[in-house]
Amino acid sequence: MPHPSTDSASDPLAWLTGLEGVPSAFAATRDGIDVMLRDRGLRRTSPEQTAESLLRGAHASAELAGSASSLEDVRAGLGDEVAAGAVRVSTELLSLVPVIGRSPLQAFARLHVLAGGSGQPGSPEGAQRLQSLSATLLATSTPGLIVAALVHADLVTAEPFGTHDGLVARAAERLVMVARGVDPASLVVPEAGHLALRAAYESNLRGYRDGGRDGLHSWLLYAAEAQTKGAEASPLLDR
Repeated sequence: MPHPSTDSASDPLAWLTGLEGVPSAFAATRDGIDVMLRDRGLRRTSPEQTAESLLRGAHASAELAGSASSLEDVRAGLGDEVAAGAVRVSTELLSLVPVIGRSPLQAFARLHVLAGGSGQPGSPEGAQRLQSLSATLLATSTPGLIVAALVHADLVTAEPFGTHDGLVARAAERLVMVARGVDPASLVVPEAGHLALRAAYESNLRGYRDGGRDGLHSWLLYAAEAQTKGAEASPLLDR
């Protein structure tokens, strides 16, 4: 994760809200999500809609990780190994909401196990990155959508586990959105937003990894757009 300037506040992510265009982009995304949840879901949100959102997210995340399984395959339980891992992650994801609030490291490890991994970092450097990210999460009160975007990019680009990092990262983004009150019933499908913008997704992740502060800035502006796309993929909007 790119480091803040030395004059940042005690909140380790507060400086991100000073990047040009970032506060307004995420405020617009949050407003759109709030309107959708209030107008389309308040009186008729169901566990079935949450389950469908999680399933759509699992399929999109698996496709981004190289799965060739269709949504229909995943829905029927006939997905390939990558899709099966993504479905396991989605099935248990909401049970990790209280865990990420007290021990993000434990939540990341569990996501990795569900995805098909060991739950252990792949190297000492990976362990250090996970510990740093966990400490940052516990110390920040920066808006949840920004935090979710940062967690996602950091887990993908640092590859702390060495396997299944993309599945873990995309699930962690959704988990942070739920845990930080953006989308309590997990009806937004952020993974589908990234799939819809796949070329920009992959390009901006490379920028985050290699581009320093400018790459981080571009990733955040992209992520706000992708999260808006994720709201548009919600089952609440099915007709």
